[in-house]
Amino acid sequence: MEKLSGDILHFLKNQSFMIVSTVDKNGTPHSACKGIVDVEPDGKIYLLDLYMGGTFENLKGNDHISITAVDEHKFKGYCLKGKARIIRTEDVRPQVIKAWEEKVTTRITQRVIRNMREEKGHPRHPEALLPKPAYMILMETHEVVDLTPHHIRKM
Repeated sequence: MEKLSGDILHFLKNQSFMIVSTVDKNGTPHSACKGIVDVEPDGKIYLLDLYMGGTFENLKGNDHISITAVDEHKFKGYCLKGKARIIRTEDVRPQVIKAWEEKVTTRITQRVIRNMREEKGHPRHPEALLPKPAYMILMETHEVVDLTPHHIRKM
């Protein structure tokens, strides 16, 4: 497993979601947005999935996974590649679910504040309509790809 630097840990923990990519039985890539719960320095990443759809089916047959997070404003991002394990909801510690609920509450609060500033986004608060997590993904990072262009990284 690859250890994550403090800079990468900080960056990932400040993301509200990530793009998770898996591969189906035909070898076709599948990407979906997933909520991040926690990142550990040893390279373990915990994601919650609200649905048992394509990502779930793909991981049952192929444990290879990548997650991508970018910050367009900072022109920075990472793609982490590794292997995943499915953890049933009933085996997820209650504090993990509580952490997820707090992240959803924070996202709703941020949306309300942006709407009050007249930075209109979605007319409703879609986060409030999200179902409870269906299962958790535990990813073990094997490779980190810095997506920041080399000439900008050195600035």
